[in-house]
Amino acid sequence: MDTRTRVAVSALLALGLLAGCGDDAAPTGATAGGPAPQATGEPWYDEVAPASPGGTTGGTGSPCPVPVSFPLADGWTAKAIEQPKGELAELVGEALTKRGGTTVRCEVDGRSAGGGFLRIWAADSPTGTPRAALEGFAAGAGETVTGAQFRDLRAGGFDGTEMTWIATNPLVEEESRNWALAVQSAGQTLVFAVNEGLITERTDVLPAYRLAVRGLAPGE
Repeated sequence: MDTRTRVAVSALLALGLLAGCGDDAAPTGATAGGPAPQATGEPWYDEVAPASPGGTTGGTGSPCPVPVSFPLADGWTAKAIEQPKGELAELVGEALTKRGGTTVRCEVDGRSAGGGFLRIWAADSPTGTPRAALEGFAAGAGETVTGAQFRDLRAGGFDGTEMTWIATNPLVEEESRNWALAVQSAGQTLVFAVNEGLITERTDVLPAYRLAVRGLAPGE
């Protein structure tokens, strides 16, 4: 599939699925046991507090079959992303389920709680580093990537690498701030990713993301 087709399908997905809007005032503080905010404001917004937990997911047999477990924000639900079947489904599905050397494993949906989406991707290569997985993931959407920044941090029970960047969609000329964190577990590199969009704001997506990555634990 060429880059323009991939970007077009991704743009339609974002326009059709993302929902919810948040309060402009970001919540402050940190959950017990989580790291204290370090960099307030652009680009990390560490002052945005993790959401209240409403359950956990991850591990074999869960709606998010990855080798880690993590808390779900209250009102957010996880579901596995199955690879499409058939020639046309595979063509369209590849644009939605493959990105920059990663394959999406599950999606955590927060629309009913006024949020957006948290997606968890697995790197196709088991030998790549978390930073390499993040770089490939950011570049793999067919968008222009600018202002990329990285930092190493402790994510629950794992050492992780986090990346933030601005992505510009060439078809709709929309800019969005993105955040993603990568960790390695059981021979896999996993990428947890959220972004602002036409409808969602950082206060819609960052609380659930912060809760998930700060509560990461080995899965079964």
